Amino acid sequence: MRLVIPLVGELRGTGSESEPYQLIDPDGVVVVEAALFFAELLACCKPATTLRSYGMDLLRWYRFLWALGISWNRATRAEARDFTRWFQVVDKPKKLHWRYERRGLTEAPVKSPKRPIPGTPNPITGKPTPGRKYAARTIAHSETVLRTFYEFQRDEGAGPILNPFPQDRRHKPVRSNAHHNPMEPFRNEKRGRYRPSVPKQKPKRIPDELFNELFVRLKYNRDRALLAFWVSTGARSEELLTAQQKSASPGEQLVGVIRKGSRDYQRLPASPDAFVWLRLYQEELRRNGVPRGLCQPLWWTLRRPWRPFRYTAARAMFIRANALLGANWTLHDLRHTASYRMARDKDLPLTDVQWVLGHSLLSTTQIYLPASEDEMITNLLAHHAREQQRREKPVPAPPSPRYNPQSMNILFGGPQ
Repeated sequence: MRLVIPLVGELRGTGSESEPYQLIDPDGVVVVEAALFFAELLACCKPATTLRSYGMDLLRWYRFLWALGISWNRATRAEARDFTRWFQVVDKPKKLHWRYERRGLTEAPVKSPKRPIPGTPNPITGKPTPGRKYAARTIAHSETVLRTFYEFQRDEGAGPILNPFPQDRRHKPVRSNAHHNPMEPFRNEKRGRYRPSVPKQKPKRIPDELFNELFVRLKYNRDRALLAFWVSTGARSEELLTAQQKSASPGEQLVGVIRKGSRDYQRLPASPDAFVWLRLYQEELRRNGVPRGLCQPLWWTLRRPWRPFRYTAARAMFIRANALLGANWTLHDLRHTASYRMARDKDLPLTDVQWVLGHSLLSTTQIYLPASEDEMITNLLAHHAREQQRREKPVPAPPSPRYNPQSMNILFGGPQ
């Protein structure tokens, strides 16, 4: 816990398709073994976003080794074990904003604490805010990346023979899926020794009434069109943001996107109001002189110089809209919202929903069939309200017992 890891080195984006990212050491030299690993990933048809994700995990591991003065090919399982322990207890570093770096400041100015305490659940969405520690999912992803990296280096003959991040075979002495049922899909039984257990999270959707309120808070037609497309097509945020002007077809009510995994071009049906907002936004672009053309991007920034509207800017836009409501939804929650709406429609086959969402397995689409958390909470609260009304309802008095027949005969002169 007392170990200080200097934030030296960087993962540098090059903008080149042949080498999108480079891992740079403290001396400004490219790390050769990381470059070879990135080349292997590109040969396996991995996108540039995957290289960036893997590169951040490698940079964190290399910084740990640089602080200890150990070469990457001299690392043992002792260093891997200590790295995992350090990973679990250390706080996430806070990167200084570039505006403060220009001023020569080493720390950000102290402002009024308006942000919630890290790790506390949001009162509107129920999602916890990011904590100070690294999440278990981040640690598990790092372990997988480093184990794959050392397996590649071992096969190339450059790394150590014993992988510092081995698989856990203590509880499974046999091979994975040894007794696999051919009628069932294969299960992922490979588990790293230093891989933590990742809690399974249910997808979050935005309730309809809160989505309408969020939609009203948006200021620009571009943002309204984006949200209408996201929540009606179920496309991923990056898939829609990379669409071109020729991809939108209002007459057919379709928009084309490049799928994240398969990189296939797929046309997705969208709601009519999404194309209405898109048309209003395109009229604004025409008046402002934004570049036009079939191969031009569909989404642009609102101010000069005109630049394509990318994920980072879209995420900032959505965060500002969330701040007006005090919520912490993400752009991917819009995909979950569209998935819940389509999967819960009785007239829409689940296989059609699978095709729209681009899932390779139908079991992935089936996670949207059960009720979402907010729906279950609403149903259970209504159940408790009905139980309370049933307990508070006045109980009618029991009927009085009947008169004795002999007494009635004596009183009214009946048969003796």
